[in-house]
Amino acid sequence: MSGTALFQGARLPAGAYQFMSPLDGVDRLSFYRRSDRYPVVVLATEAKDEVLAAWREQLKIRIVIVLALVALIGFLGIYIVRQLLERQRMAETLAAKEAEFRLLAEESSDMVTRIDLDGRLLYVSPSSARLVGWPAEQLKGTPALAGVNSEGLPQVELLVASLKRGEAEDARIAYRTRHREQGQIWIESAMRVTRTAGTGEIDGVVAISRDISAQKLLEDKLASLARSDGLTGLANRRQFDERLREEWARARRDGTPLSLLLIDVDHFKKYNDHYGHQAGDRCLHWVANVLAEAARRPADLAARYGGEEFVLVLPNTDAAGCGEVGELIRAGLRSLGLVHALNDPSRQLTISLGGATIWPGAAPASIECSSLIEAADQALYAAKQNGRDRLVMSAQLMKLSKAIRA
Repeated sequence: MSGTALFQGARLPAGAYQFMSPLDGVDRLSFYRRSDRYPVVVLATEAKDEVLAAWREQLKIRIVIVLALVALIGFLGIYIVRQLLERQRMAETLAAKEAEFRLLAEESSDMVTRIDLDGRLLYVSPSSARLVGWPAEQLKGTPALAGVNSEGLPQVELLVASLKRGEAEDARIAYRTRHREQGQIWIESAMRVTRTAGTGEIDGVVAISRDISAQKLLEDKLASLARSDGLTGLANRRQFDERLREEWARARRDGTPLSLLLIDVDHFKKYNDHYGHQAGDRCLHWVANVLAEAARRPADLAARYGGEEFVLVLPNTDAAGCGEVGELIRAGLRSLGLVHALNDPSRQLTISLGGATIWPGAAPASIECSSLIEAADQALYAAKQNGRDRLVMSAQLMKLSKAIRA
């Protein structure tokens, strides 16, 4: 030991050093201290591997933790990069779709609008100038339903609200809206919800609108033709049946009278055979004009019942009022002075009328509106049997039957 570095090279009174033990050949870490009183050196030594064993174990754990963190960071980095690339791809796709959408919208003759959740216009295609008269720049940012007619506005608002709530994906509706120069026009809008690309939440509504005013006018004309007589222009039998049921229900509900006049052209077949079918058509047209003038109130309805028979519905009219209208019609036709050589004795075109009045509210529930037609028809038959060119009210039938029995 005396020849080792501890005794030969150490000059300090205390210190630490590493050496290869001459006794066991083990690499050791040592600490020594010289005594101040005695020629003694105190030496504490331990194998280097034993000293570093705990540190090495901790080092392994730390290396594992660091490698795990590096792996996690690498995984997160790869995930974030992939997400960024996916978002970039989606953004590019969205931009391409947006460009395609704008191209289609701006070239389309229909007006394309995009409505946000607040009900304002985010986008308006240039065709708005042709469809509603306002350029797209003036419409952007304005309420989408500002021009909708007040009658149809609640229905349109309800439909748009249901789309925003996700109750439906798409819908179609026709309504009137304001045109800058033409007043009110009819448009049809096909609507569909839009969703955000990331979350899929509804963020608005896209509407494609077109002008259907011409189509609506044609539909109204067809509906009018389906409910009117082509020769006379009066209501046809179908419209008469519908209106009579409506007025019957209203009279029963309100407790008001309802009157009916049945009109028949006297000896029309003879007139038609003698003067020809065209003259017969003109004859029916003249009678229709007289009836149309007599139906002065909005609720009154003049209709062609069939052949040379006509009918006049008079709501809220009692028997006296019905009789007055019937006499006005009869006198109005006679005042025209139309010649009918085969209609003796007047040799003029005349008509026979049968009138009936009923209070549906006071009648039994089993009584239907057909009973009013039967009563008027019986009165008309009585007018024909008693010389024609006259008005007979159904209330007079009992008086006539009593007179005949007498």
